[in-house]
Amino acid sequence: MYAIVETGGKQYKLEEGRYVDVELLENSVDEKIVFDRIVMLVNGKKSKVGQPYVEGATVDGTIIKHDKAKKIIVFKQRPKKGYRRKQGHRQQFTRVMVSKINTKASKKSAIDSENAGEE
Repeated sequence: MYAIVETGGKQYKLEEGRYVDVELLENSVDEKIVFDRIVMLVNGKKSKVGQPYVEGATVDGTIIKHDKAKKIIVFKQRPKKGYRRKQGHRQQFTRVMVSKINTKASKKSAIDSENAGEE
């Protein structure tokens, strides 16, 4: 099961027990965080798409660390003009460990566990 989450103006695929690097968050390290802007939930062949977000669904996680990505070199040059500029950039990110994907507690939901449909 995985969820597509929107945070920091980007969308990320989150799975339980895995970590993901997202845009820098203001929360501190070892703090619990809840993502509530769930765009899509997928459980095998069953999926649920939000309009724009899935109601009642959340993803719980813990912030592991704040860090910077590898340096990217930005080099500009104009041929035959003697114009050259070199600049480096390191994007900051937050590493989050996903602990649980919570779905809406409804038996009729398309994404609920397979046992709930058998009752």
